[in-house]
Amino acid sequence: MTGIERESMEYDVVIVGAGPAGLSAAIRLKQINTALSVVVLEKGSEVGAHILSGAVLDTSGLDALIPDWAERGAPVKTRVARDDIYLLGPAGQMRIPNFTMPPLMSNHGKYIVSMGNVCRWLAEQAEALGVEIFPGMAASQLVLEGERVVGVVAGEFGKNADGSLGASYEPGMELRGKYVFLSEGVRGSLAKAVIEKYDLSAGHEPQKFGLGMKEIWQIDPAKHQLGNVTHTMGWPLGGNAGGGGFIYHAENNQVYIGFVVHLNYENPWVYPYMEFQRMKHHPMVAELLEGGKRVAYGARAISEGGWQSIPKVSFPGGALLGCSAGLVNVPRIKGNHNAMHSGIAAAEAAADAIAAGRGGDDLVEYETALRSGPVARDLRRVRNMKPLWAKFGMLASLGLGGFDMWVASLTGWNPFGTVHHGKSDAAATGLAGNYAPIDYPKPDGKLSFDRLTNVAFSATNHEENQPCHLHLADAEVPIAVNLPKYGEPAQRYCPAGVYEVLDGPEGPRFQINFQNCVHCKTCDIKDPSQNITWTTPQGGDGPNYPNM
Repeated sequence: MTGIERESMEYDVVIVGAGPAGLSAAIRLKQINTALSVVVLEKGSEVGAHILSGAVLDTSGLDALIPDWAERGAPVKTRVARDDIYLLGPAGQMRIPNFTMPPLMSNHGKYIVSMGNVCRWLAEQAEALGVEIFPGMAASQLVLEGERVVGVVAGEFGKNADGSLGASYEPGMELRGKYVFLSEGVRGSLAKAVIEKYDLSAGHEPQKFGLGMKEIWQIDPAKHQLGNVTHTMGWPLGGNAGGGGFIYHAENNQVYIGFVVHLNYENPWVYPYMEFQRMKHHPMVAELLEGGKRVAYGARAISEGGWQSIPKVSFPGGALLGCSAGLVNVPRIKGNHNAMHSGIAAAEAAADAIAAGRGGDDLVEYETALRSGPVARDLRRVRNMKPLWAKFGMLASLGLGGFDMWVASLTGWNPFGTVHHGKSDAAATGLAGNYAPIDYPKPDGKLSFDRLTNVAFSATNHEENQPCHLHLADAEVPIAVNLPKYGEPAQRYCPAGVYEVLDGPEGPRFQINFQNCVHCKTCDIKDPSQNITWTTPQGGDGPNYPNM
């Protein structure tokens, strides 16, 4: 849209996203030079409102950023007391002995945390150093000068549903910086645009993803075992998809229970949300949850490509941080520590550049630091687990991937070299006619719940009189292409019931209930026709997670 005049504000560094990566970068910049002007823009209504993670935290990133975090009262209290991995069958389970796992897989010495609360605490540390943090400010577009990024537009409000300017329209502001850091999380709209514009994925494998869903349960105190960590594989997914579950015993008699489905599944009838609900009916899990109550729900995509899928992380005027770059260690089920390390590395590169009188150039020093520092050491040795699982299945990958990780842990050398991922998750989707539909049990309302009921426990809200933030490149594709070829999988892969195919007098029609969107971005990733683009709604909208 042209002809809109906006005020602008100048900073040394503009950071999009108040997650662990963005906040770590802001803190490190101020630690290096208190005179640097730093702003953090957060689309959620408050810091932490859009943060969802398991989470068992490896504190290496926090140790590097704020060594005295414990003395400063960080909400990192619950040490892992027990660490179990189970292979589930329909009615039983088999524990995989810990000694068979490479040492890097151990969770001992790690902490069960709410990353939402950790980010709230990090924001307090950042503000105490003079960082400006603006929640409810969605960064909706890049500001370019020539071929370099010089800022972002944030805080645009008041458009009507048809895209016209409403009576209370606010154009937002241009926030400009010598460098712009994009730490939007997985598949952020600005990061996606930057990756495409500068072809940052050239020479790298396609990024791979999973869908992570999580509930918080208040359980019977007699069943609660503070610090216990359980991971599961196998049932109910079987051969339909890769993935597994987690159960973390947190503080206040709460458990964090969740399920991850790898999005490279072929069978378009797979319904990830219902797989999660089925998992809770396994006898081991049902016994734990019986008599308890669910108190929160949420979902988000997870970057799973690992080392070989990390794009070039620097570009003219800025850098990709954290999950925007795809830094999750899949077998460890951890990424927050790498997000923080990336924020630290980007901050140090930018601070040095600004001190040397630079700005707006390509921070190649950050690219070098990321690919040679702690993130590289963490991700290189596990790089083959995900593609081996995709190629050979769960059981074979446990053997082959486990061997590869053991050797890499002991010698630093991966015997399988670097295994390729191949096609994207969208392209992996098979034709509906080649698979039998899956009959999922109806939720019982006690252990399992329908999607819309659960979405209410995410406190999701969107102002209805605004443009839909889920854009279709071609409005005809869902019914004309996706429905006959793939059974329109958007009805199933979305964990919030955003997409429906409704029968009408003129035949089926595709409906988007964008008000339900929990900003997981699965649709942008898994749509087989790549017809859906997720963009930011107006600031403050979306889920309002209290302590995910």
